Amino acid sequence: HILNRGPEWFASIGSPPRSTGTRIFCVSGHVKRPGNYEVPMGITFRELIFDHAGGMRSDKPLKAIIPGGASAAFFTDQHLEVKLDFESVAQAGSMLGSGGVTVMEEGTSMVWAALRLMEFFYHESCGKCTPCREGSSWLVQTLRRIMAKRGRHEDLDTLTELCKNIVGRTICAFGDAEVAPILSTLQYWRHEYEELIEAAEAAELITPEPALARH
Repeated sequence: HILNRGPEWFASIGSPPRSTGTRIFCVSGHVKRPGNYEVPMGITFRELIFDHAGGMRSDKPLKAIIPGGASAAFFTDQHLEVKLDFESVAQAGSMLGSGGVTVMEEGTSMVWAALRLMEFFYHESCGKCTPCREGSSWLVQTLRRIMAKRGRHEDLDTLTELCKNIVGRTICAFGDAEVAPILSTLQYWRHEYEELIEAAEAAELITPEPALARH
């Protein structure tokens, strides 16, 4: 089509001046029709997910969207009207990245989602930069502890501080990318972290003290 109609025709599609033409988005997760969809830049997340990918796979409502691959900050159901163009997504606090859109339904643990992505980043870190190498290790350990209901409230501050000490302190952008899932889930679903921590503290309160050995 571009060869037949010319670049001006292609540039007239989408959301000028920067987000023109079409783009292929890979929609995965809890949707009826996961797959690759070539759509004009500038349609909304709602149109992509519900008109093209068929909407949610069950009667559970949409809870979260990863808009541009693993290194993109999470969106909520309040972002469905955000346009799929570079400017709009950036203004909303994330990025289009690779165009990998992951949809999660209500009932999905956001702490679990952040942990799974962080385990991937920890595995893929080349280890050259200390903030990324050591920081990703501590982030995984802390998230695993919280997920296992062995966390403490101070772990939330630890996660935030670890992320701050990684951003802007690595040679490549990998360090900045790996903290996006944690910071965004803390921003929108902090209560899920707190619930797991409170469950850990409650379990500790009812755990009986070990009996003293008799001599």
